[in-house]
Amino acid sequence: MSHSPESSDSPQLPEGWDKRVSRKTGQAYYINTYTKESQWELPTEPAEMASRGTDQVQCSHLLVKHRDSRRPSSWREENITRTKEEALEILMGFRQKIAAGDEEFAALASKFSDCSSAKRGGDASAVVSAAGARMQKPFEEASFALKVGELSDIVSTDSGVHIILRTA
Repeated sequence: MSHSPESSDSPQLPEGWDKRVSRKTGQAYYINTYTKESQWELPTEPAEMASRGTDQVQCSHLLVKHRDSRRPSSWREENITRTKEEALEILMGFRQKIAAGDEEFAALASKFSDCSSAKRGGDASAVVSAAGARMQKPFEEASFALKVGELSDIVSTDSGVHIILRTA
């Protein structure tokens, strides 16, 4: 029996949730036993319902911009002059290395992504569905189509070309 503050308000977790303790922080977190997604907040509804009705996912991405991108500059390069074809070729190489297990997604994103999320290993935070659209449509659609842990094919947006890894 747990004596955490959450358990006094809600002695029993909704169906499909397990409580775990982070080895890193010692804080309690909750894991959806169906999707393996985790969250810090105490769940308030059964896991199966939470996973069916979700309107946001968590993703990381690696962006390679080209000269026709909406803003052809980044933290890495002030004036990006590569063609879209060159950007695609670079990104395909990264995707092959990740898929083969030769490189870690976050390591490549940290070094080579033209997005400021590179500082976070490519973590794009929450991708919200059309209701609260934060991302461009092709990025959003690709993110929601992925399973947790799955790597996308190349996705083209006004920002450039991306590969996306769904993390939750």
